[in-house]
Order: sequence, then C-alpha cells, then structure tokens
Amino acid sequence: MKGNVPSQKKQVYPIREPLLEYLIKYNRASDLPLQYSDLLRYNTAIPLIDQEGNDTLWETVYYPEYEQKEIFQALKYIYSLLKVDGNVELLDHLTIARIDYCNFGNSKPFRIRIINRINDNYDHFYVKRADASRVYGLELEDLLSPNTMIYMVSGSTLIEEHIAGVPGDDFMKKHLNESVFNKTRIAKEFVKFNERCFARLLGDMRSYNYVVDITPDIEGNQYRMRAIDFDQQSYEGRKSFYLPQYFKENNPIIFLGINNMAPESVLQYQLEERSLMAVRMKTQPNRTALFFQIMMADDIAPSEKIQQLREDLIYHHKNDIFDKCYTMGQIVVSNINILTQKYHR
Repeated sequence: MKGNVPSQKKQVYPIREPLLEYLIKYNRASDLPLQYSDLLRYNTAIPLIDQEGNDTLWETVYYPEYEQKEIFQALKYIYSLLKVDGNVELLDHLTIARIDYCNFGNSKPFRIRIINRINDNYDHFYVKRADASRVYGLELEDLLSPNTMIYMVSGSTLIEEHIAGVPGDDFMKKHLNESVFNKTRIAKEFVKFNERCFARLLGDMRSYNYVVDITPDIEGNQYRMRAIDFDQQSYEGRKSFYLPQYFKENNPIIFLGINNMAPESVLQYQLEERSLMAVRMKTQPNRTALFFQIMMADDIAPSEKIQQLREDLIYHHKNDIFDKCYTMGQIVVSNINILTQKYHR
C-alpha cells in the first residue's frame, strides 16, 4: 500500500474560458501591471534562515537596480488592489521589505513582505503560477467553509492574500498542552476541518499545509483550522489522501481527539459541519450552481486518477452514483451532494 503522499508531481492545468468568465463575473480577475514570469528575472538569491537558524526552504531574491523600482511599484499597486480596491493613496505609505521565492512544491510561489511606514506594521501576499486546480480549491473554500478567500487571477498569474495563523506543525509542538476544555475544542475543530476537506476533496492536508487561527474567548480559546495550500484540490486518486486524519503528521491531534472525545461527539460534529456547508451553499445558490457546472465540465485530473477515486468512493459510500462520473469535477459535486443532501431538503 502506498503512503499518503502525492503519487507524482502534479500537472498544472490552464484556466479555460468558462472558468475565466466566472472569475470575471465575480470580480476574481483583474488586469495587473506584473506577471509571475516577471519575478523570475532576479539575479541573486540567498537562503532564508529562520530565527532558530533553520533553513526555511525559501530564498530571498534580489533584482537588478534598473528593474527593482518598477517591480516594487507594481507589487505595491497589486497589494492595494487586494486590500483597498486599488486606492493609490495607500501606495505612498508602503515599502517592499523583501521578496522570497520557494522552489519547493507545485506553485513555486513568491512571497512579498510589505510594510506600512505609518505604523510599521507588515503583511504578506503571494504571487504564483495560475493553476485551475488551485483556483477551484480557493473558490470551494470560499463557498463551503467559514473562511473568506481573497485572490485575483491575471493571465498566467495568481495573487493570494496571506492567511494568518500558527502553522499546524508548530501548533502541535507548542499549543497542545492546554486545559482539558481547550483540548476538546482543538479536537472538535480538527473533526470539522477533516469533514470539510473530505467533502470537497481537498488533499494533502498534512500539518504544514494548514494553519490554526487562535482567538481568545471568555473562557479559554477558540480554534479554527484553515487550509493554506490548495494545489492538491481533487487531483489524486486515493480516497485517504483527502482525509487529514490519515496523515501521520497529524497524529498528535488525532490522539488528542481519541483521548478527549466520545465517538458520539465526533459524529455530532461531522453532521454539524455537513449542515453548515449546506447552509452556505443555500446563501449563494446561483453562484454555487454555476461554479459546480463549470467545474464538472473541466479537465483537472488524469483519467486513471478519476477512475481510482470513483471506485474508492463507490466502496466508501456504498453508492453507485459515482459510476456516472466521468470528470473529477463530477466526482467532487457528487461527493458534496451525498454528504449534504439531507440538509438541502
């Protein structure tokens, strides 16, 4: 049996006309003064080391002086589009502090660190290669989860807002030794996160591909787990790849749940999250229906992976509706409908 890792490097899928029209209609597309390829013209790169002296797998990149000013100005404008709908008055107060590049993973992102000189506050955003799979993942997150996703597409370029939170692996090292009350809350949120990922078939949610947003509450903390990597949206063929509970990197939280929650509670939280997903779809029925229609007709996975996942889900759900699924989008929509159909009535 294969381990729960991607079987091969993921193919990049183009954004085709129907999806692009959807993105334009819902203000997800914009004309930008800079493309992903422009950032590849750096002439120097230095490994980025964290505060503990560890290699982060990112490199800080530098550009020729004659290009840097133009690139920085374009990046500041893109940031203003993300935050204040392109209000250029913000630009005078912004400084590009650093541009980092990660050659690890599918999207090979650039991370832009930007500082507001008025209050010395910093923020980040990302410039990536546009990939239809990732766009479908971002939009499903916006439609089905409690999280609002802010991103833009321009040609072959994808811009994403930074998602704040404690990386899952760091969270497990530093924040699991909490009160019994908080341990139960952490385990509950992982159950709900696991359910959302499986329903919309978001894969590879090992601990470094999601963050934990911690909010202080009247008694203890509230926790929310948020995916930050959408490259493996409905691409792999193995059902277990879409269940975070099967990644060994998540074992500390799994054991936390086993020790602090009864099976009846787990089922309750699963059903609760399915109900909430159904409610979210009902709030935007026309948009959701259009998006599902476009995704079902698109080509976003190899045929052998579609066949494998179809067979896995037939066995899992004991339902042959997947026999009629010939695209990965059809499988995703069928899986969502099966898990939420009770709450659509």
